[in-house]
Order: sequence, then structure tokens, then C-alpha cells
Amino acid sequence: MQHGILVPPFVDDPTGFAVRAEELGYESAWVAELWHESSVVRLADVAARTDRIELGTAILNVYSRTPAVLAMTAATLDRVSDGRFTLGVGTSTQKAVEDLHGQTWEDPNPIRHAHECIELTKEFLTGEGRVEYDGETFHAADFPALGVDVPVYHAALGEANRRVVARLCDGWIPHNVPFRDLSDAFDYIADHAEEAGRDPDDITVAPYLPACVSDDEAEAKRMVRKHLAYYVGNGKGYERAVAERFPEGGERVASHWRSGDREAAADAVTDEMVRALGVAGTPETAREQLREVVALDAVDRPMVTVPNSAGHLAERTLEELAPDRL
Repeated sequence: MQHGILVPPFVDDPTGFAVRAEELGYESAWVAELWHESSVVRLADVAARTDRIELGTAILNVYSRTPAVLAMTAATLDRVSDGRFTLGVGTSTQKAVEDLHGQTWEDPNPIRHAHECIELTKEFLTGEGRVEYDGETFHAADFPALGVDVPVYHAALGEANRRVVARLCDGWIPHNVPFRDLSDAFDYIADHAEEAGRDPDDITVAPYLPACVSDDEAEAKRMVRKHLAYYVGNGKGYERAVAERFPEGGERVASHWRSGDREAAADAVTDEMVRALGVAGTPETAREQLREVVALDAVDRPMVTVPNSAGHLAERTLEELAPDRL
């Protein structure tokens, strides 16, 4: 099995980073989008400078673009990449939705918003004839489908959101779900996919895999601690996902973060949590940890994710965790 890489936004040349990932044999290059860069623009540049590596967004939130814009974007990136594109979407966090994009998080609830956005986006992409849709949030009438079959993955955590994956999506992008818990979490998706008349084997599992390599093992672990603390502190869904295995630990990390003490939040991420949720250490140690995750039955397309705070170690991590070194 091969694995992919999430292109860090803060390296000097993100496109060059993705080009190097292709040279090293990575299966896919994914680009995130929160603030700083447009993943769509970056992926267009990557598509123009690569030939084989699969490309994806991980993730575009379902609030800042309409389903029509998401569908046009997916169709265009698929065309310019010769069919290498996967559309990864998610709800993001209340903080980002309300304070960055100025959208309303609870009207309707985020799960309903995601469901309708994904459902209509897929209709615009692969529906037949002219699309008609009338939901609580989205309405569309009398526009033709684009006739492009682009896989749509959803970054779902809670059960309600995983039902969206089960009913509608081609893939699941979990984040902050302990690796050993992925199988049980996917079983829930599989059960609901079967209820919806779908084959669970048609749903790909592509987890984020926070990773950092350094000759200083403590430094590598520190970078992953900071990454995990950021997500647990900023999103209730991330906190709940971690708390399934680490109930006291998840709460402790979130409490420190929300009180404004980010160093204490990172300190509260234990070695056990780092091991369950990430890959960190010296080159050989990190490679052994990655081999274990890649070998899990529940994992199909893992994406190595270098923490934003570890930009100075991004190239090293990319090189040391390359597929041909496993």
C-alpha cells in the first residue's frame, strides 16, 4: 500500500513540495484550506507540474462555497489533472465558519448543511439531465449536470456526520480518531451504508496522519503534540474523537487551550496520545510507526500530515517517510 502527503502551506514552495512527493513515489498529494492559501489555486499549479500523483482537497469547507461552485471547481480540477482529482470536504469548525467566513453554524445544523451540500454537489457532477433540488438550505433548478465522475470524500467525526459518509460519499477523511479505533468507527459507516443499499467496500478510508521526523525525538513529538492540541482545543468534534480513548486527556488538553495556555495544552498531550494519533520520532522509529498504521485493515489512503509548526522539518519528513523507504 502507498500513502499520500498533505502539502504544508508554510513551506517556501508548496508546489515544489508536491512535485518532490511525486518523485518519491507518494500515491497522492492533498492540499488543506483554512486561511493563508487557496487549495484550489495551489492544486491547479500542482496539476500543471505533475503527471501521475493523485490530487485532492483536504478539506474545503461546505460553508464558504456553494454546491455549484464546488462542482465546477471539482470538474475543472479533474479536467486539468487528467482525472487525478478527489474532492475532500467537511464542516470545518464553528470558529472558522462564524469568525472567518461570517456564516451561521446552526441554521440548520452543520450535519444537515453538509448532507445537502454534498448531495447537491454530487447531483451537479453526475446527475442526469437538468438538476432539480429543494432542501432546507440549498435550492437548484433547471441547470444541467456536468457529467464528471469525481470522488467526493467527507471529513466526518461524529455518528451523524458519519451517516452522511455512509449514504452519500466515496470516501471518509477521519482526523484525530486514534488509529486503532478506525475499524470500529468505520463499522458504523458500513452498517449505515448497507442500510442505504450501498457496498461499504466502495467507501475509501483516507485518514490524516500527523507526522514529524527529526534526529531529536523529543522535538518531533513536540511538533505532533502542538498539532493535536490545536485541533482538540479548536473543535468539539476533535475533542470528542480523542476522548473516546482518552476521556480525561482530551478534556485536559481542551481546557488548557480554551483558557489561552497553549503550551500547557501541548504539554497535556501524553506520549500515549502521540503514539495513538500520530507518527513522531527519529527516521527509523517514525518509519516503523508508519508501517504499523499503513498495515491496518481499516486504512486505505493515509495522508502524512506535517504540523504547521514543523515547517522546518517538512522536507525531512517527506523524504524519510517516502514509500520506497518503508
